[in-house]
Amino acid sequence: MHLKKIRLLPDCYPAVDQYPFNVPALRETREIPLATPMTFFVGENGSGKSTLLEAVARRCGIHIWTSEYTTRLEHNPHEEKLHLFMGVEWAHGSVPGSYFSARIFRTFAEMTEAVAANDPGQLRYYGGKSLISQSHGQSLLSYFGARYQLRGLHFLDEPETALSPRNQIELLRLLHAMGRAGHAQFLIATHSPILLACPGATLYSLDSSPIQAIAYEETEHYQLYHDFMASPQTYLASMQ
Repeated sequence: MHLKKIRLLPDCYPAVDQYPFNVPALRETREIPLATPMTFFVGENGSGKSTLLEAVARRCGIHIWTSEYTTRLEHNPHEEKLHLFMGVEWAHGSVPGSYFSARIFRTFAEMTEAVAANDPGQLRYYGGKSLISQSHGQSLLSYFGARYQLRGLHFLDEPETALSPRNQIELLRLLHAMGRAGHAQFLIATHSPILLACPGATLYSLDSSPIQAIAYEETEHYQLYHDFMASPQTYLASMQ
């Protein structure tokens, strides 16, 4: 274990009427204990799980690759400032790590390809294959398999996005093995009931205010998938 606790400072938020400071879960929570190598943030779209994940990564000094800038219709000056109003408690001092998001992975893969054009040996860190030449799912597993061998604190934002159910199980096996090995700790925001099934993991629901730990079978993700698979006709009846 590297990171023991996250502390939010809602009394210091600069604007309670703008995102992310107006999110109930982030406004009502003060501490999030991290007691297991695997911690998941779950919740509906807009619940703040990805925002919280990114803020903790920034607060821990983890570099976040950015994709090409796009013009915004409305600029929110507070959008990326949550990390300024939180603290973290380390177990034995800070450690390096990584931040993964499917939306910026392509940028990372292209930059790696450019470096490898002059130094092909760089590809040995990703199974010896170009990340660009593989399918999206295959390149992700190559990246995960190489990166998480390293000691550190690793953040993943919805890694299931480009993975088939079978590859989600492969990722689950990898993460669980790396967590048990003791050198890596993971914080993950996800909608995947497959990843959420990780043995021994801690699940936090951002649909609750304050944020609360929740059992796997109590998550809406598990319940909805379970009920749908048991009786899809119940959900499809309204489409006929």
